[in-house]
Amino acid sequence: MSTPKTRQEWQERASTLDFNGQAFINGQFCPAVSGETFASISPLDGKILTEVASCDQADADLAVIAARQSFESGGWSQLAPAKRKKVLLRFAELILENREELALLETLDMGKPISHALKGDVPATARAISWTAEAIDKIYDELAPTPANQIGMVTREPIGVVAAIVPWNFPLIMAAWKLAPALATGNSVILKPSEKSPLSAIRLAALAQQAGIPDGVFNVLPGYGHTVGKALALHQDVDCLVFTGSTGVAKQLMIYAGESNMKRVWLEAGGKSPNIVFADAPDLDRAATEAASAIAFNQGEVCTAGSRLLVEASIKDEFVLRVAKALKAWQPGHPLDPQTTCGAIVDQQQLERVISYIEAGVQEGATLAEGGSQVLQESGGYFVQPTLFDNVTNQMKIAAEEIFGPVLSVIPFDTAEEAIAIANDSIYGLAAAVWTADINKAHKTAKALRAGSVWINHYDGGDMTAPFGGFKQSGNGRDKSLHAFDKYTELKATWIELS
Repeated sequence: MSTPKTRQEWQERASTLDFNGQAFINGQFCPAVSGETFASISPLDGKILTEVASCDQADADLAVIAARQSFESGGWSQLAPAKRKKVLLRFAELILENREELALLETLDMGKPISHALKGDVPATARAISWTAEAIDKIYDELAPTPANQIGMVTREPIGVVAAIVPWNFPLIMAAWKLAPALATGNSVILKPSEKSPLSAIRLAALAQQAGIPDGVFNVLPGYGHTVGKALALHQDVDCLVFTGSTGVAKQLMIYAGESNMKRVWLEAGGKSPNIVFADAPDLDRAATEAASAIAFNQGEVCTAGSRLLVEASIKDEFVLRVAKALKAWQPGHPLDPQTTCGAIVDQQQLERVISYIEAGVQEGATLAEGGSQVLQESGGYFVQPTLFDNVTNQMKIAAEEIFGPVLSVIPFDTAEEAIAIANDSIYGLAAAVWTADINKAHKTAKALRAGSVWINHYDGGDMTAPFGGFKQSGNGRDKSLHAFDKYTELKATWIELS
């Protein structure tokens, strides 16, 4: 079957999908123990795609038992790294072989443009799994520098049962960033996708089984955070909890870990990333184009969104006009149209949140320079124009709080020191960017920024070889790169005295 080229062709392809809304526990698809379900509603038109199992404590208990038994059996945890690699590489291949179905699930369930899901999300998911798989049999343990009559070994062991709670904005990619290193290091995993976008995770479970991942090693529990998410976070037999989502939820998960078994907790939380443009930026048109995409891509539902645009005062007015012009290329359209760049907001609740922040920006005295309106309401879907606010101060609500929508705040500065102070004046520290032709200024500014990722003369760079995570209340631990393995393994020191 050739890849659809038009909206109509994608819609026809979507009409052939068989949605699976069941949980996946110990190698079997099943309803929730309670029989409860919730509706998966498409943000494209507000219509129900399917009913999804609403898991809770009983389902969490079953999944943890399955995960623990599979881990203790050693069928996966004790398998040679090279053999785990082979299975995971097949998993990545199957993801690519099913790229159209997975892309459609992402678009229909979450609202992102089909072209982005097909060309971005699905290949990135496969890449995360294949890169991690290729790395796992190339990591060596250590020997300590001991006296001649002693041997000190430093080894890594899989941590055990891992619960991964992932967000709705990049359902496949965020799952892969957790699954790949957790599985590669020999753990058993329970994936809790967001109730806003669970369908691709459920499909992923079938592909994992097809690839040869043993029963019980990979389980999927759809449901709400306050039910099954809380159950996993408090579970006494979960060894590690990994999470991507809001800072507020991340804090609560740390509390749950302390209230239960002190499980390892690794969190990637919110952001309010500064995008700093100096007057000597090498290409102001490119800087403006990337500033627009930094806030409008994925409808602004990105933890690293460049939501604070810091511009040197001498070029601020001119640069704002360039950004406003660039944003016109990001007007919302039907997500199944391959020409669409900005899709639908994930659900009605998130749409109302974004609109409330736009209203707050106006009330606080910021200048609405572009966008700001809900559109395409006749579709029944949830669409809002990318929005540009000028004359914002860093203390305004729209500059201080994470909106998770396409709302950009422009803040002027006069000196590099002032730009750094504004950028760092945030509870978050996930990402930042610097635009300047002065290499000294670029490095000095990047070094001074309290952020886990800093990009120079571009926005949102990096790949699987670079760690990803934040400073401050943006979280702890790192996804991607070899550093991700640290989250899913325990270090053991074994000391041998030779006679």
